[in-house]
Amino acid sequence: MKILRKSALVFLFILVSSLSMNVVAQDDAAKEGGSIVVTFEDDVSTLDPAIGYDWQNWSMIKSLFEGLMYYKPGTVELAPNLAKSYEVSDDGKTYTFQLRSGVKFHNGREVEAGDFKYSINRVVDPATKSPGAGFFSNVVGYDAVRNGDADELEGITTPDSKTVKIELQEPDATMLHVLAINFSYVVPKEAIDKYGGDFGKNPVGTGPFKMASWEYGRELVFKKNSDYWREGVPHLDKVIFDLGNDPTVSVKRLEQGEVDITGDGIPSAQYLQVKNNPNMEDNLVEGDDMQTSYLTLNTTHEPLDNVDVRKAINLAVNKKRIIQIMNGRAVPAYEILPATMPGYDVSEGEDVYDPDQAKELLKEAGYDPDTTLELFVYNKDPHRRIAQSIQHDLAAIGMNVEIKAHSQATVIGNAGSSKGVDMVWSGGMGWIADYPDPANFYWPILGCDATASGGWNWAKYCNEDIDQRAHKADAMADPSKQDERVELWGQIFADIMDDYPWVPVFHKKRITLKSDRMAGDDKYYVGLISLPADYAHIWVK
Repeated sequence: MKILRKSALVFLFILVSSLSMNVVAQDDAAKEGGSIVVTFEDDVSTLDPAIGYDWQNWSMIKSLFEGLMYYKPGTVELAPNLAKSYEVSDDGKTYTFQLRSGVKFHNGREVEAGDFKYSINRVVDPATKSPGAGFFSNVVGYDAVRNGDADELEGITTPDSKTVKIELQEPDATMLHVLAINFSYVVPKEAIDKYGGDFGKNPVGTGPFKMASWEYGRELVFKKNSDYWREGVPHLDKVIFDLGNDPTVSVKRLEQGEVDITGDGIPSAQYLQVKNNPNMEDNLVEGDDMQTSYLTLNTTHEPLDNVDVRKAINLAVNKKRIIQIMNGRAVPAYEILPATMPGYDVSEGEDVYDPDQAKELLKEAGYDPDTTLELFVYNKDPHRRIAQSIQHDLAAIGMNVEIKAHSQATVIGNAGSSKGVDMVWSGGMGWIADYPDPANFYWPILGCDATASGGWNWAKYCNEDIDQRAHKADAMADPSKQDERVELWGQIFADIMDDYPWVPVFHKKRITLKSDRMAGDDKYYVGLISLPADYAHIWVK
C-alpha cells in the first residue's frame, strides 16, 4: 500500500491552472482480455473507500474508485484525475477543481460536483467512523461537523455541477496528496442509501473495474468496466482474488501455473529458496517501499522517560542480525524517514550498533537492572523471532525484557491505549506512507494529537515545539518554498531522533511473485503507491 538506498526523491508539488490532457502512460505492447488469479490468505475487510485502511484492500479500492487527483501509474507524481484542471488561490487556502465530463459511476449515472461534496462529508461525519476523517481537519467547518454542530463542511461548496471548491483554514502543502488517497474517492449517495453499512460489500465507484461477485472467505471477482472513461485501460477482463490461501501454498500453486500473483508476497522461510531458484528468476519482482519498521519506546514510562536509556537501546539493537532474520528482504534504517521520502538525510548511514557504549549510558542514567520491561509483538514469524533478537540484544547490556506476543488487533489496542505499553515491535504494522510527503510520517505516528487513546503514536512522544514547526512546514504551500519546506522537515526528523522515541530498524523491500504468463512493467506489481499491484496496467501474454 522500493529498495531503499541513498537516493533523494525530488519533492513533487504540482500547481496547475489548466490541464486537460489525458496524463496516463500508454501501455503500447499490452494484450487485451483474459483473467488472472491473485491469492490472499485473509478475506478483505471492506471495499468502502471511506473505511478501508490496510495494504490489502487499498489496491482493490483503487481498482474500483477514483478521486480528484491521482498518482501517475507506477510513480509518485501527482496529476489531476477526475478533475481535468484545478487552481489554487494566492493565499494557498482555496482549491477549485473543474471536473471531467462523461465520467460515470458503475450504476451508469454521470459524476457531478455534489458527489464529491457528499463523499468527503461522509468521511468526516462521525457516524461513518472513518479512520480518514482527520485528513480533512484543515477544511473550514471540520470541528463543527465532528462536534455535531453542523451536518456538513462549510468549506466544501459546488458553484455548479462541474466545479468543486475546497476552502482550508490554513495553507496546506499536503492537500493535493490527501485528494489522491482513498478517503477522497467519490461514491454515489444512492448506493450508500441502498446498501447502508453493507456498501463495503457492494461497492459502486468509477474505477476501471467493477465488482462482479464476492463469496466471503473464498473468492472475490472484479470485471472490466467497459464504460470506463479513460482510454486504453484496463487490459484484463477479469481479476479473481482467491481467498483463504496459505502464502506457502500460494507460492507452490504459482510454480504449478495455477496462480498469477501471490498477493501476500513470499513467506520469509521460502524467500531464499525462491530467490536462488534459476527457474523463478523472471517471476520474482522486487520494489522499493515507503515504509519503516521500528521499535517504539514509551517516553512516558519509567525508565524509558530517560533519554539516555532510550539512546542506549538504540545503540544496543543489532539491525544487521534482524535483517538476516528477514532473509535480506530489507535495508537498515538509520532514521525515521525512508530514503525515498522528501526530507531524508542522506548524511545518515553509519551503523550505530555499540553495546559497550550502551552499557555506559545505562550506568550513567542510574538504570536499575532489576527492572523488567514488556515488549509487545505481533505473534507471527518473523516478528516473534525479531522480538527475541531484540530481547537478546537488550539482555546483553543488562536489560530484562518480557515478550508479549499477541494478534495484531491486541497489540494495536494495547499500544494505542491511553497509557500504552513499554515497547512495541512494529513489524507487520510498520508505517507505510499514505502519500509521499514527510508530514505523513509525523502527524499520525509522532505528533502530539496521535498520543491520544486509539492513536498510533505508541511512543507517546509529544514535543510541542516540533508540533509548531511541523504546522509551519505544512503551511508552506507556495511551490517556490518547497526546498525550504523539505529542509525544515529534515531538521524536524533529525531533532526527533535526538530524543530517541524509536529505534528505526529497517525499511522493508516489497517482494512478490508473478506467473510466466503475466506482462507489464514490474513497477505495476510493486509500485510505491499501489498496494500490492495496479491491476489496471498489467496484462496476460
